[in-house]
Order: sequence, then structure tokens, then C-alpha cells
Amino acid sequence: MTLFRIAIKSTFNRKAAVLLTLFAIAISVMVLLTIERIRHEAKISFSNTLSGTDLIVGAKTGDVQLLLASVFRLGYTNNGVSWQSYSDIQSKKGVAWTIPLSLGDSHKGFAVLGTTLDYFEHYRYGNKQLLSFAHGHPFTTSHEVVLGAEVAAKMHYQLGDPIILSHGLGKTSFHHHDNHPMTVVGILAATGTPVDKTLHVPLAAIDQIHGQPHTTHDHDEDEDNDLVGHPKQISAFLMGFDSPLYTLQVRRNINQYKAEPLLAIMPTVTLRELWEMLGMVEKLLLLFSIALVFISLLGMLTTMLATLQQRRRELAILRSVGARPSHIVALLMGEALLITALGCLAGVGLFYLALHAGYAVLQAQFGIGISLSVLNHYELQILAVIIGAGTLIGLIPALRAYFYSLADGMSIKV
Repeated sequence: MTLFRIAIKSTFNRKAAVLLTLFAIAISVMVLLTIERIRHEAKISFSNTLSGTDLIVGAKTGDVQLLLASVFRLGYTNNGVSWQSYSDIQSKKGVAWTIPLSLGDSHKGFAVLGTTLDYFEHYRYGNKQLLSFAHGHPFTTSHEVVLGAEVAAKMHYQLGDPIILSHGLGKTSFHHHDNHPMTVVGILAATGTPVDKTLHVPLAAIDQIHGQPHTTHDHDEDEDNDLVGHPKQISAFLMGFDSPLYTLQVRRNINQYKAEPLLAIMPTVTLRELWEMLGMVEKLLLLFSIALVFISLLGMLTTMLATLQQRRRELAILRSVGARPSHIVALLMGEALLITALGCLAGVGLFYLALHAGYAVLQAQFGIGISLSVLNHYELQILAVIIGAGTLIGLIPALRAYFYSLADGMSIKV
């Protein structure tokens, strides 16, 4: 304990050099933990977005592009699927349910999704969880809209509020569908997926807002209650089967569909392909973070070696009052442990500040919900390895001090 107290006082006696070293370690730890947390949470967020869907079908394009556009609302598909083809595939043997998806419109930066009531019945996320309503109910007419939790929270919408949709996917649109105002009738419970950032309208509404103008006074009641309408095409659709045995067979038939070029993907397989594509980027980011930590620890080593010559009298005095060479080694290694541990502690603080500051951006731009939870087992292991490495690096100046103390005694010249 006496050596530890001496190590603390000696460390704080060299404030400027120690603070610079501590700051470098803190920054490197923050970067490493942030990258690892984002990587981990991104995989969880993407994996939890869609569950229980056997196939996603869209126009012929890339597998990953179709997955990102139809499920994650990232990017777009160049073409759509004709309603005739959708109806034909929907009636095939073994098909338990389908969910048509029509994208291309927005509301103040949030995606608008045209679909049917099957969406609320069959769409699953997380561990096959059903969508639930925090307020209200599903749409019942073509002039009603159901909001995702984040849309309602950010825009402060409540049941009964009017909403005007806009053409295009950008935050700024020069064409608004004023002829077809929508009324909020439902707000979904939060899911932590892109569903939270989506406005859900009947498929018929998409057809109407891009067709002939309708007002609340001149549309007829039958048309208003028709939730499907007569769409010419949709962006994509989700499929579930009575048995997994149908999945591969139907997928092959869709990919060879003669009426129009279509693509059927298995979301779990495509998601795995996506992570494989990003695997190299993950490794590069990890190597960059490790290199940053290594450089900061080398900085600590350089500082300790640079000040060691100036501390020879201090070490000689310690020897004169009974400290053994092994005590000198323990002292220097204790200082290295203290600096590294304090750097890691400061790095954890910066890590949580970075997560708090970047939470909204990651959620809005990439649909990644970052958890502000306590450090997990893996992250604690990372910190333990860094502290262990810093302590071992402290062995180098400690061994040099060991030999200094043996040779110098009290005869050191200054």
C-alpha cells in the first residue's frame, strides 16, 4: 500500500506529461469502444428488423439492394412488380400470406409505405414479435394513416391530426399531395426498427394520390372504404409459407418467372451476405482502433523512459531508506497501471458522451439504435486487455530503473 501511495504521488507530480499520456489513452479507448458498440448494435438492429418472413420479392436487382430498399428504407429499387404478377404468385400453392409494399413517397423526411391490413397481421420483427398499437387502430379507409412511434414522437402528432404526403424520398419535396389529405388513426408501439420511422397508408391511397384529384367532398363512400384499389405495380412484397419446404421451390420459380424479371431473396441469407461484404471494413476499423491504442501506450512508454533519467536521485533515495530493487520495479509498474487505468476510465466517459451525441444521427441516417447500457462482458474484456498491456509495457522502464538502483546507490551525480 505504501508503494501504491508513492506511485500515486509520483504520477501526479508529473502532471503535464501524465495528462497528455492519459488523454491519448482515453481517446484511443473511446474510439475502440465506440466502433465495437456500433458494430455490435448495427448487427442486432438489422437482424431484428424483419422476422418470420420467408421471401422478399421485387424487380430484378441486387439481393442486398432489394433488402435495404424494401425493409430498411435505404436506397430504392429501379423498377416495381406488376400487380398482375403479384396476384399470380400470391395464389401459388403453399403461400400462407403476402404483404405488398409500395414505396416512393415521404412526409418531412419519413418514408411512406402503402400496404394492406395483412401488414399489421403478419409483419414480424425481433423474435417474431407482432406489431402493436400504442394508440388507435389500423386504417379503415383510404384517407387514414398509421404512424410509426418515432414519426409521432418527433413530429408531435396525435390521433385525428391531418397529414399531407409528398412525392419522393428526400426531406425536401416540391410536390405535395394536397388533394389527398390523410388523418392519423393509429400510432404503433416502438419497435427499434425502420417501422418506427414509417407512415403506413392503404395501398389504395398510393393509387389515389398519384391519380385523379379527390377531395373529402366528392369521393364516393365505396371508393373510400376500398383499401387496395387498382394498383398497376408495387415496389416489392413479403411472403410467408405454410411449410419451409415451399420456400426454395417458389424462390426458384420466381427467379425464373417469365412474365417479367423478378428476384426472390431469403432475408436471413441476404443479411449474412451483407455482413460478409462489410467484413473487411469491420476488420480495418478494428485494426485502426488497436493501432491507436498501441500508439497511445507507446507514448506512455516514451514518457516514462524520458523522465527516468531525471528520477535517478528519487530512486536512489528510495533505495537508501530500505526499498529493494523489486520495490522499484513494482513502483514503476504501478505507475503504468495507474495511468492506463485512469486513461481507460476517462475513455469510458468519453465513450458514453460520444454515444449520447451520435445517437440521433445514427438512428436517423442509418436506422441503427445504439444502446446506452452498461459495458458488456466483451467490452470489459477489451478494457482488461488494455490495462494489462499498459502494465506490461511499464515493465520496460521498471527493469531499467531496477538496474539504475543497483548501480547508483547514493553516489548518483547530478
